[in-house]
Amino acid sequence: MRTDRNRRALSGSSPAELSQWTDTIPFRPAAGGGRSTPERFFNGWELTVQSGAPYLPSAELDVIRLRSTLLQAIRRYFLDIGYWEVETPVLSRDVVVDAHLDPFRTESSSLPSAETFYLQTSPEFHMKRLLAAGAAQIFQLSRVMRRGEVGRLHNPEFTMIEWYRVGDTMHEQMACTEGLVRAVVDAAIWQGGQGRIEGALALGLRMGTAPFLRLTYDEAFEQYAGQRVLDCTTEELAALAERHGISAPPGLQRDDRDGWLNLLLACVVEPNLGTTRPVFLYDFPASQSALAQVRDDNPPVAERFELYIGGIELCNGYHELTDPDELRKRIEVQSDIRSREGLSALPAGSRLLEAMDAGLPECSGVALGFDRLVMLAAGKESLAEVMAFPFDRA
Repeated sequence: MRTDRNRRALSGSSPAELSQWTDTIPFRPAAGGGRSTPERFFNGWELTVQSGAPYLPSAELDVIRLRSTLLQAIRRYFLDIGYWEVETPVLSRDVVVDAHLDPFRTESSSLPSAETFYLQTSPEFHMKRLLAAGAAQIFQLSRVMRRGEVGRLHNPEFTMIEWYRVGDTMHEQMACTEGLVRAVVDAAIWQGGQGRIEGALALGLRMGTAPFLRLTYDEAFEQYAGQRVLDCTTEELAALAERHGISAPPGLQRDDRDGWLNLLLACVVEPNLGTTRPVFLYDFPASQSALAQVRDDNPPVAERFELYIGGIELCNGYHELTDPDELRKRIEVQSDIRSREGLSALPAGSRLLEAMDAGLPECSGVALGFDRLVMLAAGKESLAEVMAFPFDRA
């Protein structure tokens, strides 16, 4: 469903290059205030957390047990508020078409046809087909795969929590997301009755009891970069980056407006988000709508949000696009970008489009990275510390 916007919009670089670049962005406040120094640069995948033979897990067994506790807490939370759990295919002929999300693909002579099948980057297409069939509020804990995503905050295979509710607004789903995060952190603090753990307690104290903050995209830029940007030209954005002492990473073109927006967001705004209290960032540029609806404001904005804790992006939520003709146009745009960048073509048609032609109800949905949430709850600094067998040990 959702992608890390930093990699998606910084066109011209490979996914691996981009994940290495974004994984060096500082995410914890420095002692005594101010911006922290950058974390270690991950050239490929060089982090090995647990000493010993490579057959051992990189995460401590207590953390692996914590994952189990938190998975149970997630299921309880959704069941208690009326959602029901679904399972959808990991291998499918359909795939989310995104210019900077590269799926694993497979072909086999043993299949009924010679079609290409894809390991899913998100369960989005199948879950929306269930909504079109009459499901009203559903969630899924799924394993998803994305090529080239390796680093401190990325692994090619990871666990996604994705959920949808018919009739909900974007703001109602922000409240649902906040409730989920609080339920998970509470479970981590007590870890199934076995006592508090330091990381979760610290995170719980950071969250406090007041509602999570909510900032529009423009408000966040005004607060941390010194000016609003939704109306800025590409030249003005490049000048703003220069004033903040930011150099463009490899592959960022001078005329790539979304790329400059995301560079500024990643380097200037994001490190400040959620450092004292979790914050929802919402009303993104219309050019970054992905599969969200665009609201006709002045300027128009995409009805999507992200949650940040400690400068780390945890989720993407959308007031979902329901117009199949608009989705066809967006898929065509994404396919053209892939073609220009030499990436392989992805199927333009899908069974989701067929379902949307029949009628997809108004709904909102969220995708949240479970491994990042565990990382924060356990007080760790990399996914390798909360996964049993990350990519280098798989």
